[in-house]
Amino acid sequence: MHRLTVVLLAAVDAAIAVAVGIAATLAPLTLLWIVAFGGVADWAALWPAAASIWQLGHAVPLDVELAGAYVAAVGVDPSAESFALSLGPLAFAAFTAIFAARSGIRASRAEAWVTGVVTGAVVVAALSALVALTSTSAVVTAATWRAVLHPTLFFLIPGVIAAVAAEWREAGSGAIARLRDRIESAPHGWGLVPALVARGAAVAVMGLLGAGALVLAVGIFTRGAEIIGLYEAGNVDLLGATVITLAQLAYLPTLAIWGLAFVAGPGFSLGAGTAVSPAATQVGVIPGIPVLGAVPESTTPWLLLLALLPVALGALAGWIARSRLIALEKDAVARGIGPQLRRPDDDDPIAARLAVTGGIAVVAAAATAVLASLAAGSMGPGRLTAVGPEPGAVALAVGLEVCVGAGILLLAPRRREDRVPEAAERDPQGPAWFDTEPIEPLRPPDEHPTGAAGTRL
Repeated sequence: MHRLTVVLLAAVDAAIAVAVGIAATLAPLTLLWIVAFGGVADWAALWPAAASIWQLGHAVPLDVELAGAYVAAVGVDPSAESFALSLGPLAFAAFTAIFAARSGIRASRAEAWVTGVVTGAVVVAALSALVALTSTSAVVTAATWRAVLHPTLFFLIPGVIAAVAAEWREAGSGAIARLRDRIESAPHGWGLVPALVARGAAVAVMGLLGAGALVLAVGIFTRGAEIIGLYEAGNVDLLGATVITLAQLAYLPTLAIWGLAFVAGPGFSLGAGTAVSPAATQVGVIPGIPVLGAVPESTTPWLLLLALLPVALGALAGWIARSRLIALEKDAVARGIGPQLRRPDDDDPIAARLAVTGGIAVVAAAATAVLASLAAGSMGPGRLTAVGPEPGAVALAVGLEVCVGAGILLLAPRRREDRVPEAAERDPQGPAWFDTEPIEPLRPPDEHPTGAAGTRL
């Protein structure tokens, strides 16, 4: 693919990621403006609101300053006139990351991944700057540099990761392909460690996210009556209920990460002095957001068994890594390069598998720490300034649990049928080990086929 085509496609992907994200916020606000205000109010006031929501969805902290007259009219504590809002609806960030990964993979296959990823990031930065500069508001403000940097990073980092992964798997030339070939040529299985760590950690993290989403779904299903009660207590009409539901859908990725923290053990908080975990739950008065009705008022000790899920996911990651390692070793031996993977006098080398086990645990812990930090923040004044999981505690729990599970599968002694044959066990005829025909031994001159002693051809 021509480089100019890669640039244009990457720019289009970046523009769509920004435009669709803002449109997903602006469309329901416009519908609310038409139905609630009959089109009389100034529509231009919706643009700062839509831009602020989109920025919050990319982890941009917002400073909210309410007018004193408004605070007095609604009977709110005067201390709540100003507060920070940083707990964002991560559906917007996830949408941007998906488009970035798609763009990075396509640029990699076009052999211009650096050009594609950089172009997309520049376009996102330019559009984010345009949004930030045209959406100033007296009520909600955000630091301009954050409003530009955060969306750009949510496009750049996933794009680079996806492009590098595609290069590692598919590229036949280039810097990453040369680095891959050099690493994979390392003896005794060490060359397989990076790929196995990446694959195992991805399995563990995605499995944990799925488990968190499942816990969230179970909570919504079992506590549906409480959720409906919070809808009714809000005294909203059909349009208001629709807007609230759409907002909660945008927060589903955030809530799934809360579920991940709950499964891992540390849980999350709904404000200062609160805790929601399998061990204990202490929430007090929660905000009147309907989906928070899924939070249990109390827990049972049986929920501590949820900690076995990360261990099981670590075991699954270890099994996948071990199966891949054994398959590659056997394939290498069948092609005659088995001695490069392990020493003939080493019955079962374990150093590389130790490295894979530790690598999976560390990478999974780091990834969950990043996710937990994105799903934590402030959602209002007072005690609501500390909401969500604690990144350090979640990372530590996930790292230990995944390490135990992966170690069970990766560090256990190999079965006899899984071991690479020793040199003495190999077929002496050679075809299974060397793709050459047996060499005929040299004959003395008097036994030459021509029958002429001393005659040389």
